[in-house]
Amino acid sequence: MSHPYHDLDYISSLLKRSGLLREKDGDKLKNLFSSQKKRPTDIVQWMDSIKIKKASSQDHIDEADILQLIAADKGWPFMRLDPLKLDLDVVTKTFPASFAKKRLVLPISWEEGELGIACYDPMDQELRQDLEKAHQAKMRLHVSPKKDIERIISEFFDFKQSIRAAEHSLRAPSVDISNLEQYVKLSSPEEAISDKYIQKAVDHLFQYALDQRASDIHIEPKRQDSWVRFRIDGILHTVYRIPKVVHEALCTRIKALSRLDIAEKRRPQDGRLKVEWRGKDAEVRVSTVPVAFGEKVVLRLQSADILFSELGELGLSERDLKEYRTWLNHTHGIILITGPTGSGKSTTLYSTLRYLSSPDVNIVTIEDPVEMVYEDFNQIAVQPHIDVTFSSILRNILRQDPDIVMIGEIRDTETARYAIQAALTGHLVFSTLHTNDAVGAVTRLRDLGLEPYLISSTLLGVVAQRLVRMVCRYCKETYAVTGEQLRELWPDLKDDSLRITRGRGCSRCRNTGYWGRIGIYEVLPVSEAVKKMIHLGKDDAELKAQALKEGMMPLRYDGLRKVIKGVTSLDEVMRAAAS
Repeated sequence: MSHPYHDLDYISSLLKRSGLLREKDGDKLKNLFSSQKKRPTDIVQWMDSIKIKKASSQDHIDEADILQLIAADKGWPFMRLDPLKLDLDVVTKTFPASFAKKRLVLPISWEEGELGIACYDPMDQELRQDLEKAHQAKMRLHVSPKKDIERIISEFFDFKQSIRAAEHSLRAPSVDISNLEQYVKLSSPEEAISDKYIQKAVDHLFQYALDQRASDIHIEPKRQDSWVRFRIDGILHTVYRIPKVVHEALCTRIKALSRLDIAEKRRPQDGRLKVEWRGKDAEVRVSTVPVAFGEKVVLRLQSADILFSELGELGLSERDLKEYRTWLNHTHGIILITGPTGSGKSTTLYSTLRYLSSPDVNIVTIEDPVEMVYEDFNQIAVQPHIDVTFSSILRNILRQDPDIVMIGEIRDTETARYAIQAALTGHLVFSTLHTNDAVGAVTRLRDLGLEPYLISSTLLGVVAQRLVRMVCRYCKETYAVTGEQLRELWPDLKDDSLRITRGRGCSRCRNTGYWGRIGIYEVLPVSEAVKKMIHLGKDDAELKAQALKEGMMPLRYDGLRKVIKGVTSLDEVMRAAAS
C-alpha cells in the first residue's frame, strides 16, 4: 500500500471532492508533476511549494489543507499548532531538541497519564518505535503541518535555552537580608554569557509578538515568577511564565535599548526604540512602572503598515468618508477625533496627516509621546519635566509657519485656547478628546471654559470611533436572527429576518472566531444649523437630534451596518458601542 503523502492521484481526488481543486487544475497538476526532471516523493510538500489557487477563493492550497483532508479520510486526529496554547515546559522538557528536530515530532500535552504528540507522518514506524523507547507512557499521535512543527521547535527550544542559560548564570546564593554584611556578587565571565542569552530572549519576544500580530507586550512580575502576555486583536493572552530571577535582566535589556535609566526602578519611565521586522521597521513605545513584585514593562508595538492606512481602509462608510474628506479641503478650523484609549484615534490621525502630506505643506505635530517617527512631519515630543507641554509649544508654534497642526490631546483649558487661536489665525488643527460620542466633544470644550461662539466659528467636525474585531474569514458562518432582535438596537430596520455572520473558531484565529480589527464611526459635520445651535449653547440631546436629522449615523448603527455586511459580529458591536 502506497503512502498517502506520496500518491498524487489520491491527494488530487481528495482535493476535488472537497471542492478545493477544479478538474482542469487537477489535469494541469498532473502534467506539471510529469514534467519534473526529478519527481518529488513528498507530494504534500511539493504542492505546498507550487502555490495552486483554491477553487473557491484567491488563497492557495497549502500543506495544512491537504493534511487535514488526508487525516479525515484516514481517521487520524489533526491539529494546527497554536504557540499561545502550548505549555513551554511540556514542549521543551519531554524530548531533547535534537530528537524533536530530527524526527519532526513535538510533545503538546500531558493529560491523565497520556502524552499528546504532534508529528508530521503518523505512519512512520521507526518514529513510533523511537517514541516507545523514549517514553513508556500511553501516547496519542496528532497530525500537524511540518511548518508548524518546525516553527514551534525553533521558537520554543531557542527561547527556553536562552532563559534557562540566563537563569543559571544569574542565580545567586540565597542571602539573609538581616545579615549586616552586604552581599556583593563579583562580575565574572558568566555575566557576559547571560547578557548574550538575555539579548537572544528579548529578540525572540519582539519577533514572536510581531509574527502573532500583537499590539502590546506585557512583562509582569509576580510573587513566584514573571508573566509575559501579548495583546492580540484587543485581547490579552498569557504566552510565557519565566523564572523571577530572569525578569530584572529582561527589563534591564529593554530599558537599555530604549535609552531609559536602568538604575531607576522607583519611578515610571517612558522610552522608545525601533526594531526591524520582515524588512520593515516597527516602532516600540516602552513604559515601565513599579508594581507590588517589581518593575512592570509594557511595550506598544506600532507597525507603519497599520498606523499609516489608506483613508478608505479605516472602515468609514461611503457617506462618512466623503464628508470627512470635505473637511480636509479646508485651510483652517479644528477637526476632533474622539474615543477611549485603544480606539484607533492615532491611526486615524496619522493616516489623515499622511493623506494631506506634500512637499508644499508644513505639518507640525505635538505628541505625548511621538507614536511613529515619520520624516514628512515635524514632530515635537511633550516633555513636562522641562516645561515642554502642549500649551507651551502651542504658544510658540505659529512662529514655525505651520499649515497643519496636530495636537496629540486637548487636556486643559490653556491647550484648548491655543488650539482655537491657531484655527482662527488660518491653520488646520487636528486633535483628540476622550468622549463617548461625537456631540460630547462640544460639551467637553465648553467644560474646558471655551466660549460657544469660539467653538462654533472654528469646529469643522467631530469623528467618534471604536475598534471592533472582524469575523475570521477562514471559519465564518451565517445564522438567522429576527428583525425584532435587531430592532431593539436599530428601530428603523425594516427586515423581519436577517442572516448575519459569526466565526466558529479555527486554528488560524486561535478559536476566537476573529481576525484583525476595523473601526466603527460616528461622523458629526458642523453644518450651519449645528453651528447656530452650538453658538446658542444648546445641549447634547438637541445637537444630536439635529445631527441625526441631517444624516449622521450613530456608532451603533455603523456597527450594525458592518454586522449585516458580514464584517463583524453582533456581540462585538454590543461590546464596543454599548452606550
